[in-house]
Amino acid sequence: MLSRRNLLRTAAAGGLIAASGALLPAWARSANAGNKGIFEVSGNAFDLTIGHSNVEIGGRSGHAITINGTLPGPLIRFREGEKVTLRVSNTLDEDTSIHWHGLLVPFHMDGVPGVSFPGIKPHSTFIYEFSVPQNGTYWYHSHSGFQEQLGHYGPMIIDPAGADPVEAERDYILVLSDWTFEHPHKVFARLKKDAAVYNFQQRTMGDFVRDARENGLGPTFADRASWGAMRMSPADISDITASVYTYLINGHATEDNWTAIFNTGERIRLRIINASANTIFNFRIPGLPMTVVAADGLNVRPVETDEFQIGVAETYDVIVEPTRARPFALVAESIDRSGQVVATLAPEAGLVATAPLLRERPTLTHRDMGMDMSSMDHGSMAGMDHSAMPGMDHAAMAMPASVPQGHDHRMGVGVDNVAMVQVSRIDEPGLGLESVPHRALRYSQLRSLTRNPDTRPPGREIEIHLTGNMERYMWSFDGMKFSEVSGPIIFHEGERLRMTLVNDTMMTHPIHLHGMFFDLVVGDTDHKPRKHTVNVKPAERLSFDVTADHVGDWAFHCHLLFHMHAGMMQVVSVLPRGVAADAEDPHRGHAPPGASPTQESPQPEIRKPDMQHEGHH
Repeated sequence: MLSRRNLLRTAAAGGLIAASGALLPAWARSANAGNKGIFEVSGNAFDLTIGHSNVEIGGRSGHAITINGTLPGPLIRFREGEKVTLRVSNTLDEDTSIHWHGLLVPFHMDGVPGVSFPGIKPHSTFIYEFSVPQNGTYWYHSHSGFQEQLGHYGPMIIDPAGADPVEAERDYILVLSDWTFEHPHKVFARLKKDAAVYNFQQRTMGDFVRDARENGLGPTFADRASWGAMRMSPADISDITASVYTYLINGHATEDNWTAIFNTGERIRLRIINASANTIFNFRIPGLPMTVVAADGLNVRPVETDEFQIGVAETYDVIVEPTRARPFALVAESIDRSGQVVATLAPEAGLVATAPLLRERPTLTHRDMGMDMSSMDHGSMAGMDHSAMPGMDHAAMAMPASVPQGHDHRMGVGVDNVAMVQVSRIDEPGLGLESVPHRALRYSQLRSLTRNPDTRPPGREIEIHLTGNMERYMWSFDGMKFSEVSGPIIFHEGERLRMTLVNDTMMTHPIHLHGMFFDLVVGDTDHKPRKHTVNVKPAERLSFDVTADHVGDWAFHCHLLFHMHAGMMQVVSVLPRGVAADAEDPHRGHAPPGASPTQESPQPEIRKPDMQHEGHH
């Protein structure tokens, strides 16, 4: 008999992938006949082929870039500590790559063209080899151009070397993603011409009448005038909406009714991966509580909740225990609530869960702009020249004395807003979930199951601002897009440092650091949640501590694909002990309050790597 891997390879070559769905384990496939689910390849040697495929999404045909002919790509499964070999063949007429998201691999195996390796040339094969000291739920994707948006992504599970602390009778993977039948280069070009081109959820006259009835005519006029003067919209939540996106679970739209089976009373583990290109989701199962047991692949102390916001590239493992034999809706709703995708958790095949109605779309407030209206004159906003904000003297603004200013980054046309009132939002569940009538997960609730491996206080602090011009669709760190930076952010091997992110924009950004886990600062605890990606909310000031224990060059970027492509990316270089940099480090940082002189790391000069790789990431 053919092995599973050989059968999959043969099926892919013949275009018969769907026929092999019966070989999948129950947790990996849909119970509905004809649904292909996720194909598993396991062991310690893998053959992956990147190529063009025709796909069917929601009854329509489209073109995709896939791995082994499937969307998503196959589930790659291996064991913690094992050395694995992945032979990646590129059949495209363009460069490609695979980044192993969240895996602690040697930097030359990280898969970012121009940063950690040259990329995989057309009609060639690249061999990845590594072993990892971790287990859990992860994923992989292209770091080349817009290939990720075209379907080049897939799930990955690393089984623990010992006993798994999470017990479950069934185990399902839910890969959330977004699909567009428009070519992503066209999407990007349209966003550059008009950043609101896909937003059809603008405020209406009906909204004005309702607001005037609730808040008064004067304040409502003042509010509208202030937003108009700033050329901003409080409905600008997502760049790309359901007007062009079809949202998917495991490659299936809602009408496919992807189904997972359960028996009443079973403990079911759901591994939820947000593999979308540009969509932050709110995930919930109406009528069924979830217990979060892992975040970004690492185990956390169990937290029961009813909904959570999952940023692009984040993963959450949850346990559910249905006590009634009825279908439950697995709902992933976009953060702007313009659309959703629904699958079914059911006691038998053929049942369809009732999809909930889309909820009212959230709107931004002046607090999201970085202006605490509780301490300001609301009516005076209408008279401010908001268009001049990037070039004005911010220190001269009438702000409470306690507000941290600290905007010493570059201003100009690429920065249309600064958060004058920076807020700690670590105890907030995310935009739109603040007033839901049920429990919504907050980062502040997460605690690592095991003690943090490094509990030293940080020796220095680096502050980085997330910046942009929403109208012109320009995105950057500290006012500089990737092509404009003079060199990398320098870490020194073995040092413990704090990175503080300040979101000067009015959008939520999932920020990802390659090569290292970081500890979110959620309080004075040795069990801080360890993550590789974090959602930074509008006007938020958020910190994490990181130990620079992996030498090499690592990408650091917003995981909204179109933001990264527009320039919201830099490189972190971890220099070996004893190696000095070549020039002054613009992110030298400072000792945080309370740090002793012996805690501060030496500050050599920065070196300048070849930065000619923008456009390949």
